[in-house]
Amino acid sequence: MALSESQIPPNAQHYLVCGTEDCEKNCQFYCNDCHQPMCEQCRDEHQKNKKTKNHEVVPYKLRKRQLPVEKCKIHPRRQIKFLCEECQIPICCKCTATKEHRGHVFTDLEIVFAEKCSFCQEEIAKIRNYFEPTSQDLKNEIAEDVTEIKKIVEGIRTAMRAEAESVKRMVDVVTSDNIEQVNKMEQSLLQTLNNQNQEIDDYINYLNDLVKTFYGYLSPSDITNLTFALKSEKILIKPIPETPKPVPPVFTAGQYSKEDVAKLLGRITVPNTKPENRKIKPMETASTQLKPTGKQRKQDREKSDVKQILSLSSSVTKVREYKVPGVSGVYHISLGKSGRLWAGDNCGDLVQTDLQGNQLQKIQTSGSEGYHTVTQDGDLIYTDKVNNVINRITLNKPITEFMKTGDWDPLSIHSSHINGDILVGMKTDEEGKVTRYNKTGTEIQNIQRDNGGQGLYSDPHYITENINGDVCVSDYRKHAVVVVDKSGKHRFSYTGQRSEFNPFGICTDVLGHILVCDDISNTVHLLDQDGQFLSLLLTPQQGVKYPISVCVDDENNLSVGQYIITTVTVYKYLQ
Repeated sequence: MALSESQIPPNAQHYLVCGTEDCEKNCQFYCNDCHQPMCEQCRDEHQKNKKTKNHEVVPYKLRKRQLPVEKCKIHPRRQIKFLCEECQIPICCKCTATKEHRGHVFTDLEIVFAEKCSFCQEEIAKIRNYFEPTSQDLKNEIAEDVTEIKKIVEGIRTAMRAEAESVKRMVDVVTSDNIEQVNKMEQSLLQTLNNQNQEIDDYINYLNDLVKTFYGYLSPSDITNLTFALKSEKILIKPIPETPKPVPPVFTAGQYSKEDVAKLLGRITVPNTKPENRKIKPMETASTQLKPTGKQRKQDREKSDVKQILSLSSSVTKVREYKVPGVSGVYHISLGKSGRLWAGDNCGDLVQTDLQGNQLQKIQTSGSEGYHTVTQDGDLIYTDKVNNVINRITLNKPITEFMKTGDWDPLSIHSSHINGDILVGMKTDEEGKVTRYNKTGTEIQNIQRDNGGQGLYSDPHYITENINGDVCVSDYRKHAVVVVDKSGKHRFSYTGQRSEFNPFGICTDVLGHILVCDDISNTVHLLDQDGQFLSLLLTPQQGVKYPISVCVDDENNLSVGQYIITTVTVYKYLQ
């Protein structure tokens, strides 16, 4: 079905023919007075004509819409031409002289019609250029969330199956131990019964021998011996041996409920956090039909908005260095606000300094490596693996307990620059995990196993987050950098470039690079966001003898701490 002119979208590519008789050229202009479309040549002729040279000729898209022909209901021979402002009804020229409209104000209906048409076109442009694309962006975002939710839930299912398999294996082990214990009880009881049986057999043999003796005395040829034996011997029959009946073991079934099993296998919770509304980009100033398209606006912005693009520099240059007092080595660095930083050694000494190395404050902790971080609010939080708690230090306030970690020893900690979440690397004697908390300390995620049910971590002693939400962990016992996405799905593990690799301090930069210290080669490895090795950014040949901690500051410079040495060296590696 063909569309009427009013239904044709303003950005549609349709061909308009000039309205001049016998001219079939493409229409580009419109005479508002004649209400006639025309090509460029006919426009020129129209404006040269004495009768029409004062007509308003405009580009076709800016034309005034021709008022539809409609007869007056009161005067059928007349066309409606005006709008009565008081009555708000269309009328003809004859109606203006009637008693009902005497003294009223009238507006040319063609002007009113043109204004309404212009308003409709503007609203259509808003819908096409803003509301529809923005709604489609939201649909795309919802589709991404659907995919993300499916990934997260599938990860939960996998973790639940792995947990169930772990419990099954534990049940098999306990059952095997119990059966072995029952077997030993059975052997002991049967041995006792066998001994009793042997004792009765010995007694029966004794009785048989005694019967033979008595028969011997009863022989007719030996009466003298019988008389002598009966006088000289007092023969008594031994009593029957006492044999106690065995007490068999009794099996007492375990007392448990479905809820007990559910607790054993873990629980599924929905974080008690208020969902964030999706961001809707603000609408720009209302547009007209000649408003530039989105593509044109983007090109204009690109021409006028010059952005600085960072990239890896061809060389690494030293910017400055300073000593940190009060520590035996700089095992971890946390940059705070106002040019201040926290540096800690492996003895629990945690010192705050300025960028000149002046000590501002010092506290004693039980931490050893990547155990402190600075939040978005500027507070310091650090792990206490002796008491299994996380502590917080707010400016001019005493140290407070922030949250507890139960049976898990908290090793490393990082405050997200993306949303303020707290990531904590923990371990027990057997395995490790990463737990995510929100800003208030509520647990919202546990990352422990891969899709195959295998443990991801053993000793997560340094932790950070990349710009895409990946959680990056240096695991000492696994000799690897273990990276998972924000849903907890394992992305990759980096195990170095040599046979031995001991990752320590780790950080990321604005380009998504991963920088990690290697304790074996005393170098800093540079990886891309997907774990591909790019280069050895720092080596002993560049003056860094024992790199153990790294941190990128707001100026995109790399601060490097060393063990044994209390110097922090700052390098520029991006340009």
